[in-house]
Amino acid sequence: MLASDNREFEPATGDPEDITIAGLLGFLAGHEDRQLVFFHDGRSVKPGYHVTEVKAGTFAALDCGANPEAWAEIFIQLWDVDEGDRMHMPAGKFSAIIRKVTEHVDLDPSARLTFEVSDGVRPIALYRAALPQLADGAVHVDLSPRPASCKPRDRWQEEGRKPKACCEPPVGSQPCCG
Repeated sequence: MLASDNREFEPATGDPEDITIAGLLGFLAGHEDRQLVFFHDGRSVKPGYHVTEVKAGTFAALDCGANPEAWAEIFIQLWDVDEGDRMHMPAGKFSAIIRKVTEHVDLDPSARLTFEVSDGVRPIALYRAALPQLADGAVHVDLSPRPASCKPRDRWQEEGRKPKACCEPPVGSQPCCG
């Protein structure tokens, strides 16, 4: 079982604010009977929420500094609806849904985890998940908007260097942020 302060969680590579699907499922394994409540935009998802889609992808890109990037990402879509007298989904049911998905889709346990949330009316919004916490007898997972970033700038900050402004005109043949 995980320590109450979640010390055993390892963030996804690239962003210390992210957890992986393995980290989330690892926490839920000790709390199958507790309600799983996701919070976004200052409120909880409605008790009748559904996991409507789970998808996995591998991406290749070129960042603004002309550096190749590659990563795996898992998207879990939550339909934020309230259906009758339902309670929030038990953590064990959520885990069972993900296990069922793994029978058909290869989910990289260390992949970046993104939640897509919509009520079916508003457009889907993208969120990252914080470390789960136990509160009020339930498992709470805070979702925060997934921000855009400049990867070269992020790398410079990790190295302790001061980044150049990404929108400065390029010098010679050097690309922006290069």
